[in-house]
Amino acid sequence: MTPLNQLKIAICSDHAGYELKVQLIEYLQAKNVLELKDFGAFSSESSDYPDFAHPMAEAVENGNYDFGISICGSGNGISMTVNKHPGIRAALSWTPEIARLARSHNDANVLSLPARFISKEEAYQITDVFFSTDFEGGRHQRRIDKIPR
Repeated sequence: MTPLNQLKIAICSDHAGYELKVQLIEYLQAKNVLELKDFGAFSSESSDYPDFAHPMAEAVENGNYDFGISICGSGNGISMTVNKHPGIRAALSWTPEIARLARSHNDANVLSLPARFISKEEAYQITDVFFSTDFEGGRHQRRIDKIPR
């Protein structure tokens, strides 16, 4: 896997994911991520996740960023939104093992997190596993190729 100091990561949240997003940004910056772009939300005031999810997904889809992180209360709405983009494979991950499988078997390029259901420590572990796991290819590539782009 490419080290964090060589990765460009896009991140977004809605109001429910704002606090966890801020904590993850600080965590990733401390790990010397090459580039980190925050697409919003920029406060915990009520907001609509599609307003931030679509621009983030487009940036990953267009190759401006290597990976994305999307966060909302349950992780579902924001994950559904970014998955509307043909080049995005977002995986809702609430354990490190799910994040590992999302990368190794599904070549996920967006990590979706459920802010209301995980602690910041769990989010750090999930994020570490996601970014340290390579896609296995092989039989999994055949399956990925059957997902419309």
